[in-house]
Amino acid sequence: MMLTRRDLLLSALATTSTALLVDARPARGQRPAKLNVMSHRVHRIVATEARGGDITTEWTKRTGIAIEWLTFDTGPLKERLFREASLGETSIDVGFIVNTMATPSIANLFEPLDEYLKAEPIEAFTDFFPGMVEAMRFGGKLYGIPFRHATSGLHYNEELFKERGLAEPPRTIEEFSEHAKRLTYTRADGTPVAGLMIPGVTYPNVVDLARAWDGDFITPDFKVVAAEPPMVRAITMLRDLYKAGAFPKAFTTVQTEDVNTWMQMGRAAMAVTSMGRSSIYNDPAKSKFPGKIKVTTIPISREFKDKFEVAPAKVEFWAMVIPRNSKNKKLAWSFLREVSSKANTLKAALNGNGPVRNSTYDEPAFRSQLPYAEEERRVLKVARIPMPAFDESQKAADAFKEEAEAAVLGLKDPQKAMNDLVARVKPLLPK
Repeated sequence: MMLTRRDLLLSALATTSTALLVDARPARGQRPAKLNVMSHRVHRIVATEARGGDITTEWTKRTGIAIEWLTFDTGPLKERLFREASLGETSIDVGFIVNTMATPSIANLFEPLDEYLKAEPIEAFTDFFPGMVEAMRFGGKLYGIPFRHATSGLHYNEELFKERGLAEPPRTIEEFSEHAKRLTYTRADGTPVAGLMIPGVTYPNVVDLARAWDGDFITPDFKVVAAEPPMVRAITMLRDLYKAGAFPKAFTTVQTEDVNTWMQMGRAAMAVTSMGRSSIYNDPAKSKFPGKIKVTTIPISREFKDKFEVAPAKVEFWAMVIPRNSKNKKLAWSFLREVSSKANTLKAALNGNGPVRNSTYDEPAFRSQLPYAEEERRVLKVARIPMPAFDESQKAADAFKEEAEAAVLGLKDPQKAMNDLVARVKPLLPK
């Protein structure tokens, strides 16, 4: 699941609605009565609810066609959408997929969009952040239009920093490691503090740290590079923090909700997670430090200061696709163009969406709502997905976790663990 802002948190507490798929296929030559959009519930919320306004209203007025939202949780959404797209014909006109679903096989299921984009361009298409656009290209063709993102950042507790004599967040990854050790202590009230929390050493979380050295697990062209210095350095840093007590002893069982609780209670001084979790960490109803937990970018290594201003951390995102077997592809493209406009991207952002356009971050209405807007934009200019999707990606993810845990626990040398990981993952990659 994507990490989210306030609206997704609220939606996650509610029962995800589903809708029966009704074949509304019009008679040949007739316009359909409605456009069927298959998505996660949060997409409907940020598109149609809250203070920003409904981004589909003008399109519906202009076309006279209603929008039917068919909503599912992430797993069932993938299963249902891909099954529909595999049929001879489908009643689904637009689908939403998360980047981890975007394997090369989507080229067989969804419509390439380059010709549509050329004939009827999306407003200021170069305004979209490049990392998300490029992740939706396969064989040189574009298959999806980004709609929503979650991007990693460094959360830190100002009060704990002051208690340890630290005036500002770390500016390099080398300082980050030293800060984590210094911030590992017991507070005056007896609360033990860990310098760093992340939700386990799964590949997306460790990639965030390896990006401080411009590192990767698997490159976009499917080369496994985990045994190269950037990833080895990230694993070695975590091992050293673990040995120093600055990384929780029970890190192998830590979940995202544990990180939330530790940050809210002041049991962790820093966390690397989605920037959108800032609202959770500062929630006055749950946090002991409302307003004092700030978010900034993950710092780059001193060695890469000339190449990057900030670490090119991970971005994960949702994109809109058109099933290749849909009979309303031109109409679906019209809908994609509408909801992707500058004005509608801003409206959705005001509804809690992670905006995929650079220009949205210039809008005063959005900046006033999101105190860390400029920090998030700095990351998005260079961010990229943590790993390209492929059919055996889950096996690769499992192998990473096993080898990384062994290295951090001291059961294997970090270089040896990453060498073993490369040997395990290479046979899983697309040919």
